[in-house]
Parts: sequence; structure tokens; C-alpha cells
Amino acid sequence: MVLEAAGSPLQPAELPDPEPGAGEVLLEVAACAVCRTDLHILDGELDRPKLPLVPGHQIVGRVAAGGERFQLGERVGVPWLGWTDGDCRFCRSGRENLCDGARFTGYDRDGGYAELAVADERFCFGLPEGYPDLQAAPLLCAGLIGYRTLSMAGDAERLGIYGFGAAAHIVCQVAVHQGRRVFAFTRGDDSATQAFALQLGAEWAGDSLGPPPEELDAALIFAPAGELVPAALKAVAKGGVVVCGGIHMSDIPSFGYELLWGERVLRSVANLTRADGEEFLALAPQVPVRTEVETHPLERAGEALERLRAGAFRGAAVVVP
Repeated sequence: MVLEAAGSPLQPAELPDPEPGAGEVLLEVAACAVCRTDLHILDGELDRPKLPLVPGHQIVGRVAAGGERFQLGERVGVPWLGWTDGDCRFCRSGRENLCDGARFTGYDRDGGYAELAVADERFCFGLPEGYPDLQAAPLLCAGLIGYRTLSMAGDAERLGIYGFGAAAHIVCQVAVHQGRRVFAFTRGDDSATQAFALQLGAEWAGDSLGPPPEELDAALIFAPAGELVPAALKAVAKGGVVVCGGIHMSDIPSFGYELLWGERVLRSVANLTRADGEEFLALAPQVPVRTEVETHPLERAGEALERLRAGAFRGAAVVVP
């Protein structure tokens, strides 16, 4: 499925089989989870994609050719971060997620809404056993970015999660496993998602724009809605941190300095590092993280994206060739 131009629907296409270059692997795609970042690319909010583009950056596939790290037939996962230069000051200081020359799967490089994909083998992960292909796919962005976002909260005990979608339903399980108290924030009338959060271990679920039952130590924002930032700052105690976990967000409205005062911290998360991936994929089976998925055939990837836009399912959507 190919994006020809921003704002246009994905189109089915027959493309030549991709060929792996040096240090790359050819993958037979088994599943590719859908991400809100795909919507931002489709809508032109991330405005420098390779075009035409095969989107998709949560790929589970089996090695069909190329590379040296993995055996033929071995199952691997491909995340958003697809390549870095390795030489810039960010890469040299362990911050490859900030590399100025980075290339991203399903944005700068063709992704996983396809039967075949090519990936740099250095940026592929071995996947833990016990996760079928469909359940493994959301771990590769919703899980990895969610885990990095959670790590930015430090040792916060009272944790608010704003926007309870694919990332949040994974992070909630990890946070509860770590002994944190989770408070889930959704649209005020979304009783189904609130019930889902409670099933996953949250002790309270309610309106994103309303107050929590008590002050929070940290808040994680996964919904791309800038108006949640002042609401989250208002909800955290002095010394608390608000972490924005998305790659794009609507404009943050003006707010009074008193919401930030008291040594509160507002920060963002950008991309991921391979260390994040190794840590999270080792942790997930210990929790154990369970991903809930809705499957769509490859030719209906556009429908999966629109259902994501509408918040029409819980957990994650996965495209299957």
C-alpha cells in the first residue's frame, strides 16, 4: 500500500521486489502494526517523507536474504529508527535517537505495509518467544516509545496516562508491574476505554480535562492534543514531570507560569535508541505484557488508519499481508 502524496488515500501497488544492500536484510513481512505517526505522515503533518512511500514501522518479518546478524528464516522486528550515521555528537554520546541524519522506517525508508521489506540489520531486533506475530508487532513502537516515555518519569509512584491507545495499554501493564499507581485519562464520555484501563490495572480512570482524585507525580501524554499539556501540569504535584510521548502534537495553548512553577518539568520524547529496544523486549515477557490487537488485511490498511483516527478500537491495529 503506497502513499503518493500527503492527504491522499493509500493505494494498492505492485512494486519490484526490494533488494537488500550491504548490511541489509530482506524480510517477508508477517505483520505491521499501525501507529498514529502513520496518520501524521498521511495527513502531511510530518512533511518530509520519501514519496511515493510504503508506510509502516512496526514490522515483524522473517529473514529471506542478506545480512550477517540473523539466520535465514529468523523472525525479527523493525522499529521506527531505521538508520543513523553513528558519527555525530548525538550518536557518539549514546543519543542516537537525536541523530540529525537519522532515517526512519516508513518515512525515509519504505516500511511494512507490504509483503516484502528491506531493513538495516543493525537496527533490527530479535523478538522474544511467546509472542505471536500479531501480538509482537505493537511492541516495536507503541511498546518501545511508550517504554522510553515511562523511563522519563523517573521513579514516579502516582502516574497519569493521557490518551489510552496502543502505547498506553502496554505502558500501563509495565507501570503496574513496577509497582506504580496508574491513573488513566480519556475523553470524558469514553466509558469503554476507561473500563479497559481499569482491567489492565489502573486504579482510576476519568476525564482528561478534569482533575485526578489526587495529585500525580508524573504524567505521560500519548494523545496528540496540545490542550492536554496544561491539564497535565495542573494535575502533577510540585517537582512532577509531564512527558509528551508523541512525534507530533497540536499547538499547546498559552498557560500561566504558576502551572510550571514549583520545579515541575515539561519534556518530550524523540524516537528511540537500540538500547531502549533491547531493554524493553527483555522486560516485556517478564511483566508479561499482553497486547490486544485488531487485524486488517494489507489492502485495507487505509481503513485501519481511519479506525485509529476515530478511536474505534482498543489496543492496537495490525496490518497483515
